[in-house]
Amino acid sequence: MSAYVGKKILEKNAYYVNVAGLAWEKTTLPGSERKVLYSDPDTSEMTVLFRMAPGGVIPFHEHPEIEQTYVLEGRLVDDEGECTAGNFVWRPAGSRHTAHCPDGATFIAFFKKMSRRIPEGSE
Repeated sequence: MSAYVGKKILEKNAYYVNVAGLAWEKTTLPGSERKVLYSDPDTSEMTVLFRMAPGGVIPFHEHPEIEQTYVLEGRLVDDEGECTAGNFVWRPAGSRHTAHCPDGATFIAFFKKMSRRIPEGSE
C-alpha cells in the first residue's frame, strides 16, 4: 500500500513512513518496482523509492519540473553521465533523457511533477 498524504498534511507536524513495511509495487517498466513515500495529488509532488533490476531501462521521458535523485545502490546512467551509489543528480525542468541501470539500482526520486514519456522517434 502506498503512503498517501494530501491536504491532511497540515494536521500534523511530521509524518513517519515505515518504508520496510510498505510493499514493493510493480511499475509499467519491466524489472522495476517502487514504494511511494509521499504523494500529493493536488500538486503532483511525489517522493518514490525505486528498485530496478540489472539492465533496467527508463524509456525516453521529459521532466516537466525539477527531478532530484539520490542513488542508494547500483548506478543510474544516461547520455550525460552516471550517478553511482551515495551520489546525487538533479535535472532541471524540461530536461529529456533515457536512463539505464546496467547493474540494477535502488534510488530515491523527488518529483515536483512526475515525468512523462516521450514517444520513440520524438527525440
